[in-house]
Amino acid sequence: MLSIPPPGAAAEPLAPSVRRGYALGSVATGTFGTVPGLLLLPYLTDTLGVAAGIAGVMVFAPKAWDVFLNPVAGRISDRSTNPRGRRRPFLLRAGLLLAVTFALIFAGPSEPTWLAGAWVVVMFLACASAYAFFQVPYVAMPAEMTLDYDERTRLMTWRVIVLALAILLSGATAPMVVDAVGEATSEATGYRVMGVYIGLILVVGVLGAYLGTRRAPDHGVASPSGSLREQLRLVGQSTDFRNLLITFVLQALGVGAMLAGVAYVASHLLDGGGASTFLFVAFVGPALVVTPLWERVAARRGKRHGYVLATGFLVVGSIGLLVAVTGTAWAAYIAAAFVGIGYAGAQVFPMAMVPDVAAEHAARTGENRIGVFTGVWTAGETLGLALGPGLYALVLSLGGYVSSRGGEDVAQPDSALTAIAIGFSVVPAVLVALSLLWLRRYTLDDRVHTVATAAITPDHPPEEPTP
Repeated sequence: MLSIPPPGAAAEPLAPSVRRGYALGSVATGTFGTVPGLLLLPYLTDTLGVAAGIAGVMVFAPKAWDVFLNPVAGRISDRSTNPRGRRRPFLLRAGLLLAVTFALIFAGPSEPTWLAGAWVVVMFLACASAYAFFQVPYVAMPAEMTLDYDERTRLMTWRVIVLALAILLSGATAPMVVDAVGEATSEATGYRVMGVYIGLILVVGVLGAYLGTRRAPDHGVASPSGSLREQLRLVGQSTDFRNLLITFVLQALGVGAMLAGVAYVASHLLDGGGASTFLFVAFVGPALVVTPLWERVAARRGKRHGYVLATGFLVVGSIGLLVAVTGTAWAAYIAAAFVGIGYAGAQVFPMAMVPDVAAEHAARTGENRIGVFTGVWTAGETLGLALGPGLYALVLSLGGYVSSRGGEDVAQPDSALTAIAIGFSVVPAVLVALSLLWLRRYTLDDRVHTVATAAITPDHPPEEPTP
């Protein structure tokens, strides 16, 4: 049977308080997904003096660990029998640990370089591990909170609005904290204060999600049998999931490279000042306006169609960011706004589509592998976002970027300035455009709407779709 009621079918909507409560978890996911990608690479190269190529590996390695840990976290949460809920206890425990370890990343020594770098790697590894056990259960919850196809889109709309606010708050203010405190004391101290500040924001998101979902319904089915390897094999057999995952990983890789380039573009191409903050506002601000519009697109044309359209905005905006090489700030901000419009949709649609795929699989097989699905999903997202800064660091290295310690003023060669612009614009545009090759193969939307059409035709009762 098809587990996803067709669009427009009668279903019990979630209480607004549950939607808002669940959405608050995006304060944590948006903040952690943004700030390390935005500031960790420049912290290593321009404050601790780590070479760009080595810094890229240091940023990537802890996230690479999460690629293996996320499916394990999903499997563990699938088997949970905690009376407070299958997923919710993970939000509290792992979320609070996430906040503490994030602050510790920037609390270590600033010299010698090898010791400072080692501290960052160890703390970032602990932080990434805690994030896995928060993020995977959190992403799994929508598939169990509601069985309705359209309700999941509404739930993700709330989530993406809060996500945009979290990205805007953390991404715009974290560099400001570093700059303000750094000017009064030292750059290293600025990063330490920023780490505590962001840690407190993470706590708000963690507690909001945990408390806000205490009355959420739970439509989960039986826990899965078999080994983790067997569960991964069964999940991997879902063609729709594979195509959606590859699409999202490629886009996460492009977005990760773009985020890593913000500080470099602002400092070296747009004359510093508040350019990084303005870029972030231009990037995230449109999401607050267009996210409800993307929900309407999903209701009228389907989630895949909306995802394709949003991806087009991402590509156009990314190419437009190449104008940053000319130093024309206002043009770069306009291009960033196009990216922001696309990014909002590129979050709403896949976040709503993964629960659809996982729930359809659960109803068809009678076993709840939703945690494994979301574990693999977040592993792919983590891989993309982790490789993004590493890829950007590689582009910088090929361009001859010169690293420095805090306070040093180093002139960059023209090749490095070109690399800063290309890694920020052309590279993400190519990756996002390639993702469309897999997105066009996603078919679950077509099957859901076929059932919906048949259901309203009296002489043609709906047929069971082929999984």
